[in-house]
Amino acid sequence: MSPSNDLPTALSHVRWIGGGSGAAKSTIARRLADAHDAVIYDTDAVMRDHADRCPDHQCPQLARFVRLEMDERWVLRTPQEMFETFHWFEGEGFHLIIEDLLALPKDRLVIAEGFRLLPRLVAPLLLDKRHATWLLPTPAFRRFAFDARQTTWDIPRQTSNPVRALANLLARDKLFTDRLRDEVVDLELHGLEMDGALNVSSLCASIGDDLFG
Repeated sequence: MSPSNDLPTALSHVRWIGGGSGAAKSTIARRLADAHDAVIYDTDAVMRDHADRCPDHQCPQLARFVRLEMDERWVLRTPQEMFETFHWFEGEGFHLIIEDLLALPKDRLVIAEGFRLLPRLVAPLLLDKRHATWLLPTPAFRRFAFDARQTTWDIPRQTSNPVRALANLLARDKLFTDRLRDEVVDLELHGLEMDGALNVSSLCASIGDDLFG
């Protein structure tokens, strides 16, 4: 690929929707893709593939995480430790997202979505800051989303202490959302608080005006 300073031009057809877990990123991305004839690139869906493609020297946190038992991942560590050592939160494998996006046809708009789209990593790729947004869920919004999807206990029930595991996960995800918020503000990017005040249609209209305007 051409030098990295050419990446914003090469990726100018990409629109970016990042944010915390349970922020309705996928729902909004699907609505916007239908409305604007865009292709969705779901970064969550390629996590397993990227884990396989990322050697240990490029993804050391991932390599350590894979070796942990479920209780070691979610019960025996503090939320702060979990947050600081989670590979995707540290941007490991982000280069594979770029590789995938560059390989997609450029004759249609692409909506890249997922929590792995960290503001500090996406910002250098933008020709126009309006082409990226981050959805920042409140803890109550996140828990409601997990319950609605019936995924709240998917990970915790695989541990010896599901209640503690869930509390740790929710606290870790709040730390991550707080960091996203700080990065969005520091980099003068667009963030939207997800607190349930607006319905999906209103959110799509507001976000779409910026991303596709």
